[in-house]
Amino acid sequence: MKRLLIANRGEIARRIIRTARTMGIETVAIYSDADTSSLHVQEADTAIRLPGVTPRETYLDIQRVLSAARRAGADAVHPGYGFLSENATFAQACADTGMKFIGPSPDAIDHLGSKTNARRLAVETGVPIMPGTKEGLRSVEEAREVAERIGYPVLLKAAAGGGGKGMRVVWEQSQLEDGLRAARGEAITAFNSDEVFVEKYVLGPRHIELQIVADEHGNVAVLGERECSIQRRHQKVVEESPSVAVDDTLRQKMFESAERLVRGANYTNAGTLEFLLDEKGDFYFLEVNTRLQVEHPVTELVTGVDLVEMQLLVASGQQLPISTDSIQRRGHAIECRVCAEDVFNDFLPSIGTIREVIEPTGDGIRVDSALYAGMPVTLYYDPMVAKIITWGENRTEAIARMLQALDSTHIAGIATTIPFCQFVLEHPAFISGNFSTNFVKEHWSPELLQMDSSLIEVAAASASAVRRALKERFMHK
Repeated sequence: MKRLLIANRGEIARRIIRTARTMGIETVAIYSDADTSSLHVQEADTAIRLPGVTPRETYLDIQRVLSAARRAGADAVHPGYGFLSENATFAQACADTGMKFIGPSPDAIDHLGSKTNARRLAVETGVPIMPGTKEGLRSVEEAREVAERIGYPVLLKAAAGGGGKGMRVVWEQSQLEDGLRAARGEAITAFNSDEVFVEKYVLGPRHIELQIVADEHGNVAVLGERECSIQRRHQKVVEESPSVAVDDTLRQKMFESAERLVRGANYTNAGTLEFLLDEKGDFYFLEVNTRLQVEHPVTELVTGVDLVEMQLLVASGQQLPISTDSIQRRGHAIECRVCAEDVFNDFLPSIGTIREVIEPTGDGIRVDSALYAGMPVTLYYDPMVAKIITWGENRTEAIARMLQALDSTHIAGIATTIPFCQFVLEHPAFISGNFSTNFVKEHWSPELLQMDSSLIEVAAASASAVRRALKERFMHK
């Protein structure tokens, strides 16, 4: 592998460039007209413009991306996450063009990209799944029969895609038909597939995922778990590793389940298996993300393993230099996603131009970012603009460092999720470890939507000041 095209943008493109450079691999960036001045364009060895600004005409256009790769003489393509990263057609097109796709095989992506296929595989390999269907629903009558059997509430879920799209919670029978219609409509719009299945809805679960890497020689390494329960609209905001809800016995059971499923799928390269953990400590398989995850840095800080390096080594045909048992997991890591969203206005997108950026530094602090002064923040792309990750000898130290890092961060020109992240990290439920995916619903008070103008001005001026104000107003009521 000599020249790697990165079919992505922003912080993940920079992240891949960093590892490729240390491995002596040349990098090729692609960029839309909106990203002309982006840092990943400046840092790559070569950069090729894709005319246009929308994802559909640039980063999602398979032929344009492959044409850029051929022009640059690339022999491999790394998709990052999002965009074409879980697109089996793109992975196959790379192979047909003679370029190595940095990820699993097209067959594995195609098979595991369907949640119903993944559920069937889990059953075959003895991995527990949530009660429900293993096939797409054929009718409202079938949905009604299954829901009655497993008991309300139930969750209707699109078999394809992710990000919370095509999902509806149904609390009683009268909501089922409308819920199924809405889930199918959203699924066809988002994923071009109206396949929807039903499973039992768990009240107050935790979202736990396992990071794996598998090579082409039959070796599988489970690196550890990540706690991803702090979410808004089914999308993660704060992640950490390890999870305070997972003890050694449970961890061993989950690791063994993950390895069985990965081997059963003949899976290679990096991937993530997502599970729900209920209040009794029982875990249930949800799905496989056949790519590098946004939150991979917390696993890297705890294990010392460079996951992009592992991806590139596996794609080059080499054996994994690590195993589940050889990995030394040390300390605790936390990641906060910094998104261009107004947390005081139902997390709506915030657009504008970045006027000034000050990023945190110090021991145990890592920043994966693509921010720069003058950077436009538009509605064309995902709202995440940076990730702040901290490591500590223990969870208490990691939290303290994260609060210090968030206090030291200054991003002028847009609203961000930093005040919300500060609220989370100082909340007693988070500090105690007693929280679930319902954290926002239970603790992020609706009163925040009625903040007076003076506090909004404070929020715009100082992250640390708004943190103190929020703490005084809501956390000690």
